[in-house]
Amino acid sequence: MQGEASTHHQSQIMVRISKIFRSIKRSNPNPNPDPSKSSPSSSRSKSSFSWLVYLILSTNTPIKTYVGVTTNFSRRLKQHNGELKGGAKASRTGRPWVCACIIQGFKDKSEACQFESKWKSFSRKLPRKRNDTVRQVDNDSLLLLQHRQAALNRVKGSLVCDHLEINWQLNPS
Repeated sequence: MQGEASTHHQSQIMVRISKIFRSIKRSNPNPNPDPSKSSPSSSRSKSSFSWLVYLILSTNTPIKTYVGVTTNFSRRLKQHNGELKGGAKASRTGRPWVCACIIQGFKDKSEACQFESKWKSFSRKLPRKRNDTVRQVDNDSLLLLQHRQAALNRVKGSLVCDHLEINWQLNPS
């Protein structure tokens, strides 16, 4: 019975989030930015994998975000959501996660990791706007995404990012 209540609560949160962020598809919260790169065949060399940096948003309390780097976003999101082994410990609470932003076009793993590190660093350094009213999932999600967007704008000012493609799946504006 408790599991049913939790599932119902998560479903309600997804409905509220999808009303704010129209780009969320409730039936498929696992967007894949490039299907041709999501299942690399074993014949491809590791150097041909396309590195990307992603931002995911939790849909269960506590509402939070997570920034990571991967060559296979679809697999990585399944790991974060506990569907496959290997998700980060920090993403265990707040499941399920949905894609908020994907950044593609990195020339190699080193460049992607440098970008990820800068984004996390600027996110920690920026002051956060706090929600003083009764905690509302919708408003908390929006504030977190706006915070991450502000940090991303600082990263874009400190690194050469002209060659990168930034795709917001959820609109933080």
